Amino acid sequence: MPDDEGQIRTLIEQWAEAVHRGDIDAVLADHTDDIVMYDVPPPHDGVRGIGAYRETWPPFFEWQAQGAAFEILSLDVTAGSDVAYAQALLRCGTPKELAERPESRLRLTVGLRKEQGRWVVAHEHHSFADTTAGSGSDAAE
Repeated sequence: MPDDEGQIRTLIEQWAEAVHRGDIDAVLADHTDDIVMYDVPPPHDGVRGIGAYRETWPPFFEWQAQGAAFEILSLDVTAGSDVAYAQALLRCGTPKELAERPESRLRLTVGLRKEQGRWVVAHEHHSFADTTAGSGSDAAE
């Protein structure tokens, strides 16, 4: 479904731009009221609902104000008729963090559903690879 894939790609690109600008209304715009998000910082069992999702962003925006990057490097979209998912790698970090670990990537997985002819985000998962010495794992932090 190329048209759906294009719509979803645009939705995610606009979301990432809104995150980088710190525009909370635009960040929330295409999300369901019952969104579930698993994020890098706690709570480890995720946040549920648009209100809880909204509350996660101000601390991120404060951190990002230190000059942090938040940019999509790759984005793949798979769309069915009424559900879809996307996976992306993002460059996310302050200049200092990126200088220390230039290979670091934020991993993003998004689950979407089509409601009344419009794609909306119902699930987000953000993670970084576990790079602790000797961990041997690739777990979310």
